[in-house]
Amino acid sequence: MRIKPFIAWRPPVNLAAQVASPPYDVVDTEEARAMAAGQPSCFLHVNRAEIDLPVGTDLYADEVYRQAQKNFKTFQDQGYLVKDSRPALYVYRLVMGTHSQTGVVVVCHVEDYERDIVKKHEKTRKNAEDDRTRYTSLVNANLGPVFLAYKDQARIDELIRNVQQSAPLFDFTAVDGIRHSIWPVPDSAELVRQFAAVPEAYIADGHHRAASAARVAIERRAANPRHTGEEEYNWFLAVLFPATQLQILPYNRCVRDLNGLSAAQFLGAVRERFAVAENAAPRPMRPTQVSMYLEGKWYGLSWTPEADANPVAALDVSVLQDRVLAPLLGIDDPRSNKRIEFVGGIRGTDELKKRVDEGRSAVAFSMYPTTIDQLMAIADAGAVMPPKSTWFEPKLRSGLLVHVLE
Repeated sequence: MRIKPFIAWRPPVNLAAQVASPPYDVVDTEEARAMAAGQPSCFLHVNRAEIDLPVGTDLYADEVYRQAQKNFKTFQDQGYLVKDSRPALYVYRLVMGTHSQTGVVVVCHVEDYERDIVKKHEKTRKNAEDDRTRYTSLVNANLGPVFLAYKDQARIDELIRNVQQSAPLFDFTAVDGIRHSIWPVPDSAELVRQFAAVPEAYIADGHHRAASAARVAIERRAANPRHTGEEEYNWFLAVLFPATQLQILPYNRCVRDLNGLSAAQFLGAVRERFAVAENAAPRPMRPTQVSMYLEGKWYGLSWTPEADANPVAALDVSVLQDRVLAPLLGIDDPRSNKRIEFVGGIRGTDELKKRVDEGRSAVAFSMYPTTIDQLMAIADAGAVMPPKSTWFEPKLRSGLLVHVLE
């Protein structure tokens, strides 16, 4: 891993909680507009700039990117973001209930992304990748970090613990109850050396942010006849976490209709493919189980895993897709089919029940979470996970540390 300290643009301590925002891709336009209302220093004004334009503005219109560029300059001019005096790494701890995870905020080299030292496990969508590429290029900054995991290293753990002995730079609890604490690393040299021995990292969340950073670097590399590889545009913002600390929640599924089948016909077809238990718990207790909500009742679907299945085919989400969603419900491409909706596990199973009971969906599926070991095995094999296989919590906040591509 090639990492280095960077000069961060960050909020003053007294504004950190107001500036910090959820990642751009976990809120839609209306949610972002509501969160930022009356909050001029909320970072959503930068990374969801359409909220400052008339309702109905095309998300990919030129004026959205110009507005983002303008808003970022306003944040600098108004002192919502100030430039640090020296390059640094940072320790970032998130606490959600009883769960805690602590990583290191760095910039990684795009060549590690290109050479698959930073490993991927999902495909990007062209329109989303194009969008983030334009944001990154026009604002001239990485507006949110890529969330990376690495296999635990005892020495790195020790260095991180040592940094936390001092008072944090930022320490606040966001409106969702998640506590965010950040410490600057006084001497980054040893952490840089230790990460140089880490053979790979895995994108947990942020494939589009990573891909857009790489595209901007490629564009600027081609336009710079004196390119050396050390220019700031060659580096992208990331937070590196030890894999065993990460928490993955399920990514559940709702389907709007039964593809022309009656509930009885659909349930009968499901029984041909799985062992089905009635009055099941809304949450499956282990892998190879899915809980299904249909016509006011929870059913437990279970199966015996195939011994020779590849890592992707063995995933619960793959089994559900291959045995139910595609053949019975006609969801051949879950990336593009408008009849399926994905619901992050943070919303709980009550949200699934509500959608079906209100008639917004005909059936819902509660999944057991994919594990970090499965994610790494699939990435190591150079394979791609099905869409919406993982939901990491807690989410990193954007706007606390911004990397400018000077």
